[in-house]
Amino acid sequence: MSAAYPLASCIEWQFSEAGELDARLRAAKATGFDLAEFHLWRDKPIAALAQALTETGMRLSSLCVDPRRSIVDPAQRDEMVTAVRETIAATACLGKPALIVASGFRVEGMGEDEHFANAVTALRAAADAAEQAGVMLLLEPLNTKLFATMYLVSTRLGLDLVEAVNSPNLRLLYDVWHSACMGEDITEVLAGRVHLVAHVQVADMADRNEPGTGSVDWSHVMQTLRDLGYAGAIGLEYFPTLPMDQSLALSRQTLAC
Repeated sequence: MSAAYPLASCIEWQFSEAGELDARLRAAKATGFDLAEFHLWRDKPIAALAQALTETGMRLSSLCVDPRRSIVDPAQRDEMVTAVRETIAATACLGKPALIVASGFRVEGMGEDEHFANAVTALRAAADAAEQAGVMLLLEPLNTKLFATMYLVSTRLGLDLVEAVNSPNLRLLYDVWHSACMGEDITEVLAGRVHLVAHVQVADMADRNEPGTGSVDWSHVMQTLRDLGYAGAIGLEYFPTLPMDQSLALSRQTLAC
C-alpha cells in the first residue's frame, strides 16, 4: 500500500472545547495531528498561534485570504489583491501557510467569457504577490447548495483558471464534499490534472461530518488520489460527531491514512 497521507485538523470546527485557537492547536497535537488549518485570520490570536506552532512543532496547511473579495467583479479587484497582500504579510509569522481564495459571486448581466477573463486577471495579480513572497495560493471551488450564485462551483473550471494563470504559486484546493454536492466524479474531474492540485479537504455526505459517517465512497476517492499521484496533505474540514480522538481514529480507518 502507498504511504498514508498526512492529515490536518480544521481547528475552526474541531477541538472547540479547548477554547482559543492556540489552545486548539495544542489539543490537536496531543491527539496526534502535526498539521492544522482554519478559515479567516483577522479575528484570530495570530501571535499566540505563532507561539503555539513553535512550541508544538505543528504546521499550518492552509487558511483563508481575509477579507474575502470577488475575483470576477472588477469593482472588487483592487480590494481582492490587497487582501491577498495583507494576508501574506500577517501570516508570515505562521510559517507562510497556503492561502485559500474563493471566487465570489456571479455578476448579474456578465457573460461566461467575461467572468473567466476577470478571474484570470485578478488571480494573475494575486499570483504575482504570492510569487514574490514565496507563498502558495489555493483556488477553491465551492457548491451551489451553500452558495446559490457562487461563480466557481466546478472543479474543471477551477483547473482551467489555474492553467490560464500559469503560475507555480497558484494551485487548486479540491474539496471532496463540495465536489460531491455538485455531483462530480473525482476520477473524471482530476484525471490528467492532479499536478495542479496542492491540497485536498474531506467531509462525508450529506451533513459534512467525518469520513465514515455518510455516503461517500472513500475507498474510491482515496484510491483515485493515489492512482493519479496526489502527493499533498488531507484537510479534515468537517464537523465532528464524536470526541476528536475517536473522530480521528474513524477518519484514519476510513481514509486508510
